[in-house]
Amino acid sequence: MKPSLLPLLCLSFCLGPAQAESTHPPADPPYFRVHYEPSSEPGELIYGVSYTVWIPPGTETLRGVIVHQHGCGVGACRGGQTAAYDLHWQALAKRHDCALLGPSYEQPEGADCGMWCDPRHGSDARFRQALGDLAKASAHPELATVPWALWGHSGGGVWAGTMLILHPERIAAVWLRSGTPRMEAAPDSNLPSMELPKAALDVPVMCNLGTQEGVTVTDGRFAGVWKKHERFFTDARRQGGLIGVAIDPESSHDCGNSRYLAIPWFDAILAARLPQRANAPLRPMPTRQAWLAPLQGAQAVPAARFSGDPNQSVWLPNERVAAAYRQYITSGDVVDTTPPPAPTRVRLEGKTLHWEAEADFESGIAQFVIERDGKEIGRVPARLSGNVGRSVFQKTSYHDTPASPLTKMRFTVPAEDSAGGPVYRVRTVNSVGTVSPPSS
Repeated sequence: MKPSLLPLLCLSFCLGPAQAESTHPPADPPYFRVHYEPSSEPGELIYGVSYTVWIPPGTETLRGVIVHQHGCGVGACRGGQTAAYDLHWQALAKRHDCALLGPSYEQPEGADCGMWCDPRHGSDARFRQALGDLAKASAHPELATVPWALWGHSGGGVWAGTMLILHPERIAAVWLRSGTPRMEAAPDSNLPSMELPKAALDVPVMCNLGTQEGVTVTDGRFAGVWKKHERFFTDARRQGGLIGVAIDPESSHDCGNSRYLAIPWFDAILAARLPQRANAPLRPMPTRQAWLAPLQGAQAVPAARFSGDPNQSVWLPNERVAAAYRQYITSGDVVDTTPPPAPTRVRLEGKTLHWEAEADFESGIAQFVIERDGKEIGRVPARLSGNVGRSVFQKTSYHDTPASPLTKMRFTVPAEDSAGGPVYRVRTVNSVGTVSPPSS
């Protein structure tokens, strides 16, 4: 598909109209952004779209890119604006020298979501164009060619699953939250039906949905989600696909606490599949460590010991992920017993205390404890509220993205505490309540 000359490319330092009107957070390094206007050319993307990428500071050569794709509707599109700023997903990206990319489509209210969530309508070409343009903007030319790890919610799951069909050789892993590719031809579209290519069967996939999406609640707006997941899973697994199903017993179409399973799942697969050197192909997923569980069952066992029907078994990459899977499908949550890392670069500027912090890999960040001379004088945020799933510092939204505006790591020191040379320290509290050592 030939790129159109119509879209306007706007880097993070651009002052074009689309950028000036944007409600995105700032995109100063290590963040970079490109924006494209809608195209009127046949077969090209009819919606405007922005792509924001985070590059882990200090990374010399990227090994992959994690794409966090929002779903359909105006609210979901806005949710995508903060995806690259998510500290927890950044921790995963940094561990594997990956960029974290958050697209944000400009789908008008009531418009056809399928015109972007089916990549064949132009969003495939625009995505690949964005990777090339972001590669230049970030001075990481390898970003244009590294493998992709795709996470998608709802319509974003349709997009991620269809990209698996179109580009299996580029994809390390795919997480489908409440959305699967539409394999059959739509009656109102000239696009043909699709089949899973053989190469796609070697790509690990997880189908993830809430129990209220047709499993235990069989009527309502999202009642058909389970049937689509079940059909896609059964077809792929019957052909030997490395695919699983994780049903959240606590949620509906929102993302709930799915990240606490998705992140360790991606971690295991990226460690096994990402190439060790630039421009090398993805490594095949080793299967000797795989565990299997019955569909909708929590009793995962090593694959060699599984006595059920393999064609109806949930594929899991290793024992650690199998343990998290058992917890998740039983309670909708995952246990964590390790403390988060301590904050760094604590500094007092006037009466404002600033610091930096990396997320606990297993449980993210819920809150910060501020100490003066060893005694607690406040917390940031003071109260945890407004979250989907666990209460966390960045207020996770319905779309598994930080709520806007982004919460900042800062604390105003009380006037009575601002004199006398006090020593300030900050501690991180993760989302299960475990507190870090104090900052130095």
